[in-house]
Amino acid sequence: MKQAQDTLVVRTRGQGLYEFTGEAARFVEASGIEMGLLTVFVRHTSASLTIQENADPDVQRDLTEFFKRLVPENQSWMRHTMEGPDDMPAHIKGALTDTSLTVPVGSGRLMLGTWQGLYLFEHRARAHSRQVVLHIFGGYS
Repeated sequence: MKQAQDTLVVRTRGQGLYEFTGEAARFVEASGIEMGLLTVFVRHTSASLTIQENADPDVQRDLTEFFKRLVPENQSWMRHTMEGPDDMPAHIKGALTDTSLTVPVGSGRLMLGTWQGLYLFEHRARAHSRQVVLHIFGGYS
């Protein structure tokens, strides 16, 4: 068995989904592992990860809009607003979504579906540099 690890930096411009499938695929290919599991982990509490459709950008826009409506800013009951009105809503959105994902690897490639992509889901309004850890474990088929 073999394993490898790297950290990606995903730069965001505010709330929305940012695809990093290509970077993850290049990491898997460079690892030389043909069959195994890729774990993806985001090192933040106000951003998350998701696997979503990457063919129609309306999917990303609609998801962002849904979460804005689900967890609106400026709610009187929110106490954690030290970093602005998007602070606590971002943490709630992060709690409702995933901080890690696992993707099977076969024949040296991510076994995602035809229209699936890996996304960082930025929940804060301003730009950030987010760290995403990639860890692959596996062997040769």
